[in-house]
Amino acid sequence: MKENRKRDVTLTIRVTQEEHDAVYLNAIRAGKNLTDYILSLNKSAVISPPPDLSPLLRELKRIGTNINQIAAKVNSGVAYVPGLEDVAAQQAALITQLRALTEERSWRP
Repeated sequence: MKENRKRDVTLTIRVTQEEHDAVYLNAIRAGKNLTDYILSLNKSAVISPPPDLSPLLRELKRIGTNINQIAAKVNSGVAYVPGLEDVAAQQAALITQLRALTEERSWRP
């Protein structure tokens, strides 16, 4: 059932000629005009935000704090922990990767 409504707002987007042709061709194949085709795509789109990684980042920061405390003891000569540098480097690399993941896949309502 087609609903009657006045479309009085214009939405402008910039696309390449190839992108325009592809969307227009898909609209024709779907038997719709360009507006109805794009609106139907919007209605059927599923947006799933990435999982919240902040608790994991918080925990990794806490682990990093513990590693730094252990490193301070090692550097002062109070304790010796073989391989501590490797643990700290892996933890730092993991935090960097998680930050990059959350920044590149950020989702805001």
